Amino acid sequence: MKHIIWIALVFFVSQSINAQLPPVFGEEYEGKATTSDMVKTYLKPQRIVWQSDNSGKSIKNVETLIKKGNGQVAVNDQNLFRFISTEAERPGILLDYGKEINGGVKISMGIRKSKTPLKLRLRFGESVGEAMSDIGGKQNATNEHSLRDFIIEVPWLGSIEVGETGFRFLRIDVVEANENAPIKSIDAAFVYRDIPYLGSFESNDERLNQIWMTGAYTVHLNMQNYLWDGIKRDRLVWVGDMHPEVMTINTVFGNHEIVHKSLDLARDQHPLPQWMNGISSYSMWWLLIHKNAYDYHGDLGYLKEQENYMIGLLDQLSMFIDKSNKEILDGGRFMDWPTSEIPEAVHAGLQAMMVMTFEAGSEIMGIYQKSELQKKYLKVAERLRKHKPKGNTTKQAAALMAMANLEDAKKINEQILTKDGVQRMSTFYGYYILEAMAKANDYKGALKVIRDYWGGMLDLGATTFWEDFDILDTKNTGRIDELPLPNKFDIHGDFGEYCYVGYRHSFCHGWASGPTSWLSQHVLGIHVMDAGETVQITPHLGDLRWAKGSFPTKYGPLKVSHTKNADGTVKTEIDAPDGLTIIQ
Repeated sequence: MKHIIWIALVFFVSQSINAQLPPVFGEEYEGKATTSDMVKTYLKPQRIVWQSDNSGKSIKNVETLIKKGNGQVAVNDQNLFRFISTEAERPGILLDYGKEINGGVKISMGIRKSKTPLKLRLRFGESVGEAMSDIGGKQNATNEHSLRDFIIEVPWLGSIEVGETGFRFLRIDVVEANENAPIKSIDAAFVYRDIPYLGSFESNDERLNQIWMTGAYTVHLNMQNYLWDGIKRDRLVWVGDMHPEVMTINTVFGNHEIVHKSLDLARDQHPLPQWMNGISSYSMWWLLIHKNAYDYHGDLGYLKEQENYMIGLLDQLSMFIDKSNKEILDGGRFMDWPTSEIPEAVHAGLQAMMVMTFEAGSEIMGIYQKSELQKKYLKVAERLRKHKPKGNTTKQAAALMAMANLEDAKKINEQILTKDGVQRMSTFYGYYILEAMAKANDYKGALKVIRDYWGGMLDLGATTFWEDFDILDTKNTGRIDELPLPNKFDIHGDFGEYCYVGYRHSFCHGWASGPTSWLSQHVLGIHVMDAGETVQITPHLGDLRWAKGSFPTKYGPLKVSHTKNADGTVKTEIDAPDGLTIIQ
């Protein structure tokens, strides 16, 4: 359990004063392994957010729920938390477990006169508003993908464990009248991978430190049976979503088997000529992920396992180019949701992705020592470069065009990426916007984007990063860890579109973790090369005075520390593992 305690300590030290959270994440009293590195631990609530009765008549001894316990009921338990219901009142409480987690809840009950099971309604929520909501209605709470609103029965002098979803808050209500129920504990059953955080980031800006850690934790939670997009919704392997997630895993956890397992699942579930997840760009992301993984870890054996599929995929993609060298991909033509209704943006993004995919494919063929295919796919990339998409004004597609060298990065940054601050961004493509800004050497601007956009979620109480976030929605809006107020918008329930309307919106989405890998790569300046054999260190501190951290390499953790001198130069100290070549 040492790893989860460590991250909890780091996280809560970095929490804002307003959060008023304790220095450790819950009280562990039991743990058990479920697979090789999957474990479960039980956590006490951190605070009582709300209770239906404060008079002491229908709810008693509520403070016992947040005290450290042992999880074991006994015949002589005294002064337990107690629900007392009547015909007129069915009491309820709302618990806060301090931080978003994946799992369920374990409820234990003591002795009472009636030995019939106690019926309780449970409502899990990623926000207070969601936990207080009913299914349906304008704010669109759902039980889709994972049940989060249902009725259970708790046995007399026993325990029950239920639920498998992503949540931070839990509302519990008594269902029937005339109950007098002593409850020993209501503990979260937290399921996660007990793996060490090999990468780290620290600077003189605590906001950036917290953003780096929140991105890492967001992906960590989604490393379940496979690498999911979200722990509440969709709990699926979406290959496009995986690209920023894998970059974060490379940065924080190193070469983890869940990446191979999830990539292979996508390949085997979508034999050619199918597009992965029905989306042509997601098949391209699959190939680009493989290229990134090889660049970082140098696992040639695994890369060779993909040879037949990869050649087939590249040949298939090459059939979707017209005589003017324009991509004409079929299937789902999708980049991200905000651009999905803008054909010019979708085309510009797909054209750029085709260029990057065939360039990466050509390099992979070189690794396979297939020189003819290497030349063939490079020529396809050169053909695609001859077509320059017109009419795009979105930041997402513009970022990809800059990354693919279809447009000048500095021009793109000045004319599109920096326009209107962080308006019209998306959490998924925010990563590529940051990459394009780095290519334009606008590191100070990129740091401001991270502080304003991802920091905007933290300002609203986020402990993980969200499926989508619109900075304009923050005006007159309450926090996710507070009860919704009638004179303020509910950031969770009142906004969202496409597949994330209202409370259906996922508040733990791995594709939103981009700043974690970006800060390590560009601020710490850690650029992995030569299949993980070499690291070039070129820090860009922007407006920071200092930054330091660690990075997992194939030879072990690399540690760097950068301090800005009075004349603007940077002093760098490096602690590299044996076998790793360092270039400065």
